Amino acid sequence: MLMPSRPPTDRARPRERVERLRGRKAVEVRKRRMARTDGLCERCDARGLTVFATVVDHIKPLALGGTDEDSNTRNLCDPCHAEATAEQFGMRTARGIGRDGRPTSPDHPWNRPDRT
Repeated sequence: MLMPSRPPTDRARPRERVERLRGRKAVEVRKRRMARTDGLCERCDARGLTVFATVVDHIKPLALGGTDEDSNTRNLCDPCHAEATAEQFGMRTARGIGRDGRPTSPDHPWNRPDRT
């Protein structure tokens, strides 16, 4: 879940609207872009993790004036895509409960190092 924080400072509106590809052409372009990284998430790969990418993300979003070129895209997994989108649009991801049932917030009393 994404929660609003502060609006981004570089929010420039594009002069021309970029039309998204649809249909077969879009499928072909997506396949080509995914093949560039063998279908792996680029952010996770940089951290030494092997995770399948599920989203072709625009580095500079189309909504903020980015282009729909291969050089403006990256392949990301769902968690990395949610994080990147939150950063780009001035949002932050909500803190919640991890898989182990513990709170994920570092400020939570259970996660403080001085806990006795």
